[in-house]
Amino acid sequence: MSVQVVAAKMAEVELKDVPNKELSAVSPVAPKSDEKGLSNTDLNASATSPTVEPAVKGDPSPLSSAPNTAKIPQASAMKRPDPQQNGGEAFVNRDGTVAEAPRMKKIQFADQKQEFNKRPTKIGRRSLSRSISQSSTDSYSSAASYTDSSDDETSPRDKQQKNSKGNGDFCIKNIKQADFGRREIEIAEQEMPALMALRKRAQGEKPLAGAKVVGCTHITAQTAVLMETLSALGAQCRWAACNIYSTQNEVAAALAEGGFSVFAWKGESEDDFWWCIDRCVNLEGWQPNMILDDGGDLTHWIYKKYPNMFKKIKGIVEESVTGVHRLYQLSKAGKLCVPAMNVNDSVTKQKFDNLYCCRESILDGLKRTTDVMFGGKQVVVCGYGEVGKGCCAALKAMGSIVYVTEIDPICALQACMDGFRLVKLNEVIRQVDIVITCTGNKNVVVRENLDRMKNGCIVCNMGHSNTEIDVASLRTPELTWERVRSQVDHVIWPDGKRIVLLAEGRLLNLSCSTVPTFVLSITATTQALALIELYNAPEGRYKQDVYLLPKKMDEYVASLHLPTFDAHLTELTDEQAKYLGLNKNGPFKPNYYR
Repeated sequence: MSVQVVAAKMAEVELKDVPNKELSAVSPVAPKSDEKGLSNTDLNASATSPTVEPAVKGDPSPLSSAPNTAKIPQASAMKRPDPQQNGGEAFVNRDGTVAEAPRMKKIQFADQKQEFNKRPTKIGRRSLSRSISQSSTDSYSSAASYTDSSDDETSPRDKQQKNSKGNGDFCIKNIKQADFGRREIEIAEQEMPALMALRKRAQGEKPLAGAKVVGCTHITAQTAVLMETLSALGAQCRWAACNIYSTQNEVAAALAEGGFSVFAWKGESEDDFWWCIDRCVNLEGWQPNMILDDGGDLTHWIYKKYPNMFKKIKGIVEESVTGVHRLYQLSKAGKLCVPAMNVNDSVTKQKFDNLYCCRESILDGLKRTTDVMFGGKQVVVCGYGEVGKGCCAALKAMGSIVYVTEIDPICALQACMDGFRLVKLNEVIRQVDIVITCTGNKNVVVRENLDRMKNGCIVCNMGHSNTEIDVASLRTPELTWERVRSQVDHVIWPDGKRIVLLAEGRLLNLSCSTVPTFVLSITATTQALALIELYNAPEGRYKQDVYLLPKKMDEYVASLHLPTFDAHLTELTDEQAKYLGLNKNGPFKPNYYR
């Protein structure tokens, strides 16, 4: 093939690939803006796919409009501006002839003009990229964004807010976030099959009709599904948060819009925390008769401030190690005046929520806050209960070198047989990169340990209470606190050494990330059944003591989740059931089994 022919073909390709100024002139990257706000509807509309304007009838194709002289030039063409074309492009061939550039049709986004003209010029505290991004604007989740989405620093306690029905019996960050929260709740419902099945099966019977439930748990999308299930079963609910950092503001807004009395927002102060609990409990003309607690703070507050309320309270349902420990202390001292159900030690809580939930969420919380790489890092996990087992398994799978501290010989032996080295904290504190507490105890990591840590060591807690790490000892004049981002602080020593403290020693996964919804479905269903059991139990069945959930109920909760996996249980034959001394329909485990 001759050089002349090759050059001609290359020029032809070059012509077709020439950029056109008209195309870039309508790019949506630089739209006009005015002072109008960008509504949710506008955002959704602006995310539609681009459409090409249809050609006018009879209009030739864009390439056919170019003169023949430009189709096969003798050599490569040069382009120059044509003053008669208002800035359009023209091409000069080697023989001196001038050819007009091929005209390209404009590409526009549907409703481009009306949507992008409404883009705000005043963004407030959010960045421009967050304000115009569909995904970021729609994600008000406390997990997706650690900074609050509200545009002011006014305390919710100083605001007067009402939902669309005029009800103002709530205190949250921003009622306008309700639509976002509703979407998150709908997503959670898809991963909580047992609660939805319970809602459907028992809705006609209303087993909680007349129940007035006061709750203090993490206010997340999963909790919202539980609250709405309790309401569908006939209960009235008032709710506060058990952790000052775990509330999802948009979910709290959705609950308030739905008529629930919710008193919580992300980033409460200690004073706000107790104020919210008090607002939940202390309402003229409303007396709770059931308590759903997580950590024991609500139970403690009622005992301290309103002890007479226990005369009408039928029972307490508690789901955390810390809260259960407090209940056993009250029972031992003879001060527990109502029956209590220990959900934490139920099989469905211990073997699923505590283990599988923490196995997934520990990595999520650490990644979101520190962007740390786990491979090769030395990590010490304090405690090898179900939470510790989940954390260790996840970190080991990521290539971390994991040490374990433990006081219980049985759990310690399990750690050793699972391949972890059992140590005392002071033996490894100088060399480890990450310290994780999950014991439910107090002063597990004290100032002496913190002083000996290496520069850049990450310190966090996976237990419910904030007492495991002695954070108070770090609030001294010689140490400097430097906020890196929400829930992440550098604590700097005089010699320049610093540690990275997450969530100020509070629960890492729910403060800094999220937890798997499906696992929480198991715990939430157990809580709902425990409430139904205590509320409907005949007088005398339960005394003023702490009880475990019957194994039959544990097995029922598990069975409600099996259809999700298309799982099929094997049934015992009569002969097999007789041999084992069991009922064919269960329970299959004794009540003392954990």
